[in-house]
Amino acid sequence: MRTPLARLLALPNIGPLIAITVAVVFFAARSDRFLTGANFSLIVQQVMVVGTLAIGQTLIILTAGIDLSNGAVMALGNIAVTKLAVDAGLPVPVAIVLALGLTAGFGAVNGLLVSVLRLPPFIVTLGVYGVAFALTHIYSQEQTVSGLPRAMTLLDKTFPLGGTDITYGSVVMLALFAAAWYVLRLTMAGRHVYAVGNNPEAARLAGIDTRRVLLGVYTTAGLLYGIAALLLVARTGVGDPNAGQSDNLDSITAVVLGGTSLFGGRGSVIGTLLGALIVGIIRNGLQLIGVPSIYQTLITGILVIAAVAVDRLNRGRQR
Repeated sequence: MRTPLARLLALPNIGPLIAITVAVVFFAARSDRFLTGANFSLIVQQVMVVGTLAIGQTLIILTAGIDLSNGAVMALGNIAVTKLAVDAGLPVPVAIVLALGLTAGFGAVNGLLVSVLRLPPFIVTLGVYGVAFALTHIYSQEQTVSGLPRAMTLLDKTFPLGGTDITYGSVVMLALFAAAWYVLRLTMAGRHVYAVGNNPEAARLAGIDTRRVLLGVYTTAGLLYGIAALLLVARTGVGDPNAGQSDNLDSITAVVLGGTSLFGGRGSVIGTLLGALIVGIIRNGLQLIGVPSIYQTLITGILVIAAVAVDRLNRGRQR
């Protein structure tokens, strides 16, 4: 019979919640600027791009895959939408649709190679990372795109909520998390994603078209990377070919810290949101108390290793 503590620790997302609580208490005691509405709004703004990437990463990791290309695909979408609007002079809605189609297309390529040719996701997405990275720098000619139309930065505009200014981009990210939660938890398509990640052969024998599920997951993830590119453009006000160079690792970090298993079939996007907030809170808090940025990377790395180790031990006990 399990103890009350063991039952508490077995609750979904309790680990990330405890981590956030400890971090908030610690930084609140060290800095009087931490527990303010403006600072929490800033934290959400700082994680909204990686958080959106992490939604797509969660979908892929739930199928026991991984995507190393998402930051590079986002950067390509970032450059594509800005150059189409500025250099080609296309209307902003048309530029956005074309850029989203481009990133979704890269996701579909990943999905086809993984589902049809059955290539390892790590190798496929590593190769696509190189292709997207090179195309971004070739297309941009290593130049930042500025002078964007006002409509392209609307998501960085704010509205007041309880005395705190909230950006529309933050609302978009939270809405995407809510939509992903609904699909994964309350639809047949979501149950198929978990089934494929848990045991693809059993899912196939149960009548699930595993290839179509994988293709759909990777394509949807690519579309989300395009939305992340739009959020990045709104936040920075430029098209930057060097954007997102470490965001693939940051998105994996958010997913792992949120409790999603790297072995597939277990986890949630709510946990991913909490994982992204953990990273954002730690980085923000350390900056406020004057800790050098290198220690942010050190602490985040330790947390990732600990989270993966705990996941591995839990799966061992379940067997």
